[in-house]
Amino acid sequence: MVLAIILLVVALVAVLSVIRQLKIKNYFALAFSGIAALSFGFFSIATILCTLTDAGICS
Repeated sequence: MVLAIILLVVALVAVLSVIRQLKIKNYFALAFSGIAALSFGFFSIATILCTLTDAGICS
């Protein structure tokens, strides 16, 4: 569960970076921030759901 929380914090920081890069129109950094936000967000949500539901496919 600690890993899921750390991944979620990183995803939130990446979302803040997306907003900041949109303001200064840095599209290269925007792409990396977007990819980071999506990937870390997905894995944090998946880890939380697997921990809470105790699904068989997560083992």
